[in-house]
Amino acid sequence: MTRRRWIADEVSGDRATLVGKHADHLMRVLRARVGQEFDIATGPAVRRGKITSIANDRVEFELGEELCGQETRQITLLLAIFKFDRMEWAIEKCTELGVARIVPVIARRTDSHLAAASAKRAERWRRIAQQAAEQSRRPGSPEIAVPVKLFEVLNVPAALRIVLSEWEEQTLLRDVVKPDTRGLENEGNGIALALGPEGGWSEDEAQSFRAAGWIAVSLGNTILRAETAAIAATAIVASALYTL
Repeated sequence: MTRRRWIADEVSGDRATLVGKHADHLMRVLRARVGQEFDIATGPAVRRGKITSIANDRVEFELGEELCGQETRQITLLLAIFKFDRMEWAIEKCTELGVARIVPVIARRTDSHLAAASAKRAERWRRIAQQAAEQSRRPGSPEIAVPVKLFEVLNVPAALRIVLSEWEEQTLLRDVVKPDTRGLENEGNGIALALGPEGGWSEDEAQSFRAAGWIAVSLGNTILRAETAAIAATAIVASALYTL
């Protein structure tokens, strides 16, 4: 039987701990007991963990052998902010697909109310990403950056920088990330993938991407919702880096 995986909140030597709401879910919802075993992601490794103590919103584990974990795809996802319920769904699914980092971007067409509230949502996005990482048995959760304006991340380090754009009609994403794209993850920075808000990037934003050396691509002739485009594009890029 496959053991459930948890990402440790605290690690010290051969000990790991879940705290707060993270621990509470294991204690009260899953009714964990001392002696039960789970897979515990500790950052650099995934190890077998046996519960040694349950008390005061803390679940403590004794760590045993190191296990093999699913690799993280070296994908930085620049995700323009859109309706929060749909954006949360995109964050969850892109986490399951293995992205390493998600940067919420305030774009020209981002609703002003969403932009103003986005900083307060970052912690919720991190919790969603952590839960998705545990569910999909990742060795760790992706970094969720604080929301930034587009010009602040145009020069994000990456071996290949790709922007989905409705202005592009000739170049398809699948033609840019071919099998020879494999190996970019070993160059340290991998691939940066930018996706616009509802309504797409503005013309001046498209020009800024071009000036910064981004490759504009399309997913095809159909117009997709922002969350659908994010998931589809991430899946295509992830499959080019690794076998899913």
